[in-house]
Amino acid sequence: MRIKYQKIGDILIVKDNLNEEEIKYLVEKTKCKTIAKYTAQITGDFRTPHLKILYGNETETIHKEHGCLFKIDVKKVMWSMGNIKERERMAKISNENEVVVDMFAGIGYFTIPMAKHSKPKKIYAIEINPTSYHYLCENIKLNKLNNVVPILSDNRKVEFKDIADRIIMGYVHKTHKFLDKAFEFLKDKGIIHYHETVAEKIINIRPIERLKFYAEKNNYKLVGYKIFKIKKYAPGVWHVVVDAEFERINKN
Repeated sequence: MRIKYQKIGDILIVKDNLNEEEIKYLVEKTKCKTIAKYTAQITGDFRTPHLKILYGNETETIHKEHGCLFKIDVKKVMWSMGNIKERERMAKISNENEVVVDMFAGIGYFTIPMAKHSKPKKIYAIEINPTSYHYLCENIKLNKLNNVVPILSDNRKVEFKDIADRIIMGYVHKTHKFLDKAFEFLKDKGIIHYHETVAEKIINIRPIERLKFYAEKNNYKLVGYKIFKIKKYAPGVWHVVVDAEFERINKN
């Protein structure tokens, strides 16, 4: 029997409705406590999932990945297995001399592995959703981290200036509309990890044009970049991240 599923802690997420035989097979095979399926695409600023329970009733679990622990309620907050390689990459990309701002921290998807493995001086992890923020705080404790400062806020209302060596923008809807704020956070030199969904034909064009436009608007120049494909988002559309390096044009 072949059934596709994602395993988050001891909870399975499946794509289709299952019959009793299929449920029994998965429970015996994986020892899961709950099986659920998403009933609609995750939408909205709070990125709240729409879930139907097929087996069990508990939706909170602890997921282990790359040596990190993530407490999560799959009914209340999203978890994307498609981003697993990017979480692994981000875990090792910083260093102990950096100050990092994670503008869309969620439950700590990028913040937790980066804080644990790269050990930057400080990560300011900003999250607008109170439920995600609760689990972000839980995950900071679970992983015994003392270099993360969680902030419950719309990142556009956070009044930091010139503090970040590195900025994570792990959000794919209207991300470019938050670039003005990102440059407000950035030091004279720094890196922005800019996420976007983009048609395959213009992967090498639109994200870079947007980054250049907002850089020039905020008195920065783009001095280097690399584009990474994370996952297919829709037919002909990719979720990409641009590692973009900037310098301020006039430092006075």
